Amino acid sequence: MSKGYRLTASTGIHKGDRDYQQDQVVLLSHSRVSGCLLAVLADGMGGRSGGRKASDQVMMTARQLFERYSPETDDPAVALMQLVQEAHMVIKLTAVSSEEEPHSTVAAFLINPGGDCYWAHAGDSRIYHYHGNKLVKRTMDHSYVQALVNRGEITEEQANVHPQSNILMGCLGTESDPPVDVHFIPKLRAGDILMACSDGVWHYFNTAEIGSILSTLSAREATEFLIEKARSRGYGGGDNLSLVVVKLEALGS
Repeated sequence: MSKGYRLTASTGIHKGDRDYQQDQVVLLSHSRVSGCLLAVLADGMGGRSGGRKASDQVMMTARQLFERYSPETDDPAVALMQLVQEAHMVIKLTAVSSEEEPHSTVAAFLINPGGDCYWAHAGDSRIYHYHGNKLVKRTMDHSYVQALVNRGEITEEQANVHPQSNILMGCLGTESDPPVDVHFIPKLRAGDILMACSDGVWHYFNTAEIGSILSTLSAREATEFLIEKARSRGYGGGDNLSLVVVKLEALGS
């Protein structure tokens, strides 16, 4: 791990105003290699137990793959693609044995000891990369409204309040293979912040607000504040919420 920063991290989860929790989030430290981290978030869908089954499968697959992952020799992008594809297959198999239609989003990022970072996502759970309070990049949702935004038919602001904002163009467990976007950050540095979150969180904030919160507060405070604020902005109609924040803080700061 580069000597210029230390990692601080936090996860947060809340069932919102729903009767049951279908989101799941985990932050794993590699069992053999220090400075190697995997963050995985899954937003399950498909009936009371269907969605939970689907997000369970994502977590199980992630743990198994990360246990086998070797930072020295394995390709991180291939490992993340494998995570998405294997979880997709397992969810499809559980669907055969259950009445529900279990589906799930996935958003995962992998930080290697050298400070390079890879991410992959499918669905509308997002990953954000900030440097300080400035957005560097975020994932683009595999959703109907994101497609409208991409075509210039509606704005980001309109997308957030669009009545069909919950329609996904792709996720895990569907008939067709999920769309997967992979991104590479060659070198993380002090001041960088990564956040993965479900739509229950990002739906209530613009990118400037998120940047301000993440850069001002500690990782733990930021996760708690974002959940609390999203809950109040949901006015009693909030979705499940989950997020993971990793901050790279300058040594001595």
